[in-house]
Order: sequence, then C-alpha cells, then structure tokens
Amino acid sequence: MRLNQNTLLLGKKVVLVPYTSEHVPRYHEWMKSEELQRLTASEPLTLEQEYAMQHSWREDADKCTFILLDAEKWQAQPGITEESCMAGDVNLFLTDVEDPTLGEIEVMIAGLTKFEAKIGQGNDPSIRMFQKLHFEQVAMSSVFQEVTLRLTMSEPERQWLLEQTSHVQEKPYRDGSAGPC
Repeated sequence: MRLNQNTLLLGKKVVLVPYTSEHVPRYHEWMKSEELQRLTASEPLTLEQEYAMQHSWREDADKCTFILLDAEKWQAQPGITEESCMAGDVNLFLTDVEDPTLGEIEVMIAGLTKFEAKIGQGNDPSIRMFQKLHFEQVAMSSVFQEVTLRLTMSEPERQWLLEQTSHVQEKPYRDGSAGPC
C-alpha cells in the first residue's frame, strides 16, 4: 500500500482513499457479517486483529488497498467523516514478479444505505406495506402513475429491521429439509 498511501481517486459516484486506521472500526463492523465473510472468503477477526491487518496491508509493497466512499455524501457535507461515507473497499494485488503489468483486483460493496420501491399509485395495499416497513414517499410520477418510496438505513432502522426479522431462518430450497409450505 505504500504505492497509494497518498493517493485519492475522485470519481463521479465514488471516491477511493487509502485504507487507514480511522476506517478500521467501520470495516470491522462490516466484517462481523457472516454473509460478507462468506462472500469475501474471510475469517472473523477481533478489532485488534483488524488493526494489525490494516497495518500489514499498509506496509505491503505488493498491495494497494482503498476504501470506497460515497462521493455525493462525502462532497456534500463539509467536515463529514470518511468513516460515515464508507461503502466498500478495493484491493489491488501485484501477483506476478515476472509481469509487473499483471494484477488481481477485489471489490467489496458493503454500504447499501438506501432502498427504493416504485409502486403503482392505485396499489394502496403495497404502499401501506412499505410504509409499515418505514419507507417514506419521496416522489410521485403522474406520467408513470407511480409512487416512489425510500428507506434510508440508519443504525436505529437497521436494529428495528433486525428485530422484526429475528424469527426468519435460512434453509436450503428443494432438498427436502425445508418442510412443507
């Protein structure tokens, strides 16, 4: 990461910044997710181990690690912390000493924070259902005869949703173990 320790890449939708110790707490929270661990072939680490990993990545000459930030959020609010704008990470590994033009890339998106539903204006049962799930109306299109509802995930919203779905179980489909409908 020494190669990118002072590099910021500013795009229209995302900003890539070097992975520093200030990003570790949020990154560590993401990596507690069993789904993210499975999708990234990662093992759970303690917070101390995560700090040690960040430090080792920073010192690794064959790796560039960037934290992916939501550009709109990061640029719209002066003084906002990078940690609150984090959406994922990007890793570049220089994998072949014989070919310095060859590298491996990994991208992890962990920061979805907004969900939208577009529903026909006359579909009152669906509109009410999404409103019960804390979606709020943000737009109405008379041309398409639809309502746009949005849920912005904050920590309280996330906790509420987890409480509401704590009874849900994940089971294999059609292998006989899920039981009758």
